[in-house]
Amino acid sequence: MSRGKIIILSGPSGSGKTTLYQKLLKTNAHLSKSISVTTRSKRPGEVHGKDYFFVSPKMFEYKIRMGHFLEYEKFFGNYYGTPRRYVLDLLRKGQSVLLCIDVKGAETVKKNHREAVRIFIKTPTIQDLKDRLLKRGSEDLETIQKRLDRVEMELKQARHYDYVIINANLNTAQGELNRIVREITAG
Repeated sequence: MSRGKIIILSGPSGSGKTTLYQKLLKTNAHLSKSISVTTRSKRPGEVHGKDYFFVSPKMFEYKIRMGHFLEYEKFFGNYYGTPRRYVLDLLRKGQSVLLCIDVKGAETVKKNHREAVRIFIKTPTIQDLKDRLLKRGSEDLETIQKRLDRVEMELKQARHYDYVIINANLNTAQGELNRIVREITAG
């Protein structure tokens, strides 16, 4: 049995990476979702063990000390991490794993798993990104500004990625992402 691959999607908040990630999982049975661990509160409709594993900060810090994560990050006061054993078990079974993580986490995974393939999602302009964040209406202006403050750092990292997709049109971006993933998983 061949070993699976780690495929990473990253990009600024509002770039459409989560939407593309979800569509990719629905249309590609050979990809498995990595379920992240987080200390943030559950949002309406989210299910423990399906969307995230929700834990206390104390439990998350214990898991850090025990080497439980492939990568982790503290973002806006909450921890997020990718469980190491879960991902490695899927890879050993020949299943490719799709991670939707930030650029710092992606760098950490790539350092430890050179075969990981990174795909960066971005909007045509920063104004497009800002418009999308405002339009979704899920966060206050202070949180949106914090997200925008990270954009420059995130965009600088795009040059280190294996692929960059400009999400000007969701269907076009989805088609390009599907093509790239087929290429990665076929080889």
